[in-house]
Amino acid sequence: MTAMNTNTLTKQTPSASFEHSVPVKIAFKANWQARIILARVVGAFLIVSAFSMWLMPGSVIGAEVWPIKLAASMLFLIIGVSLLTIELMDPRPDAYFDPIRREVRILQKNENGRPQTVLRRSYDTLGGARFEDDEVELYDVDGSLLMKLPLQSADVSRALKAQLSQTVTIFA
Repeated sequence: MTAMNTNTLTKQTPSASFEHSVPVKIAFKANWQARIILARVVGAFLIVSAFSMWLMPGSVIGAEVWPIKLAASMLFLIIGVSLLTIELMDPRPDAYFDPIRREVRILQKNENGRPQTVLRRSYDTLGGARFEDDEVELYDVDGSLLMKLPLQSADVSRALKAQLSQTVTIFA
């Protein structure tokens, strides 16, 4: 895998400087895939159960059983379809490190699912950064912890370190 070049604004043409400056996005991801897969499996099972309830051999369709069976199959069908079509909106924010504007932006989705900027800080206003194996801690100028972000890979860590190293103090 090739490493990303994240050198910021050098004395080049504007298009060339943009090609060599790659923004870094750090997202907080939970284990949503497993939850969605489980919901869809249960939903499919409920839909199949709703229809197979009527197709099972030996089922007696008496006048007193029919309304209960109908209500149960409709309930299974409605819950199954809703579990199949569920989309979980992750309320966790995303951090964007922009090498062109030389700033970090924290965006969080509003109730409509559209991202809104909740924090915008220039690299010059950051006090420092500490890189661990799988996370980065950003500090304010007074030394207080501003944010702790997970890093997805070593490439993301190198790209972010290269962006921040020109203006932010990197702690060991």
